[in-house]
Amino acid sequence: MSARILVVEDEAAIREMLCFVLEQQGFDVVEAHDYASAVDCLVEPVPDLILLDWMFPGGNGISLAKEIKRNDLTKDVPIIMLTARGEEEDKIRGLEVGADDYITKPFSPKELIARIKAVLRRAMPTALEELIDVKGLVLDPVSHRVSLNDQPVPIGPTEFKLLHFFMTHSERVYSREQLLDHVWGTNVYVEDRTVDVHIRRLRKAIGGQGHENFVQTVRGAGYRFSTRV
Repeated sequence: MSARILVVEDEAAIREMLCFVLEQQGFDVVEAHDYASAVDCLVEPVPDLILLDWMFPGGNGISLAKEIKRNDLTKDVPIIMLTARGEEEDKIRGLEVGADDYITKPFSPKELIARIKAVLRRAMPTALEELIDVKGLVLDPVSHRVSLNDQPVPIGPTEFKLLHFFMTHSERVYSREQLLDHVWGTNVYVEDRTVDVHIRRLRKAIGGQGHENFVQTVRGAGYRFSTRV
């Protein structure tokens, strides 16, 4: 069964192009041109992914993303923001309200499809035991081994858990508190700054060939894992 994608875009030409490209790839596409029509689409059958423009009549991508994450039916649906804005602050705003990725206009259909497939893989993993490979950095969840360009990487258990979380949730910004909840667990009392210590250890472990730059500090927000600088 093909993934169902909701496209929220007010410009008819862009919306038609997006729908055509997605349908060519075998996706089931639903389209909305403004805030109200987008909300009407947030019902069963729930979309598997939402392509969300930054600005449209009746509201904007930020307000709709908040609405999507408040709705119990759609709160786990991944969102990719479509935006003409290139400023870092705007991208962070989108990620902070729950977007899983962003793509800046103009973009190629090939890049769009690659981003969609990557987000869908993270949202609906085919197997929790699959190897995760990001540009030669490979994590094996079964054997708890990490390698870098086929060379073993010595790594502590907490750094392993942190790296596993980052690699399966890339392009999203997480605060220290969120990382503590996801990696250490809500029942464990750990100081926020402990996260910084383990981030430094993780960067050191995977460093040497530029991979340490994948673990990025987002000033005033937290950390994210990204292959984009």
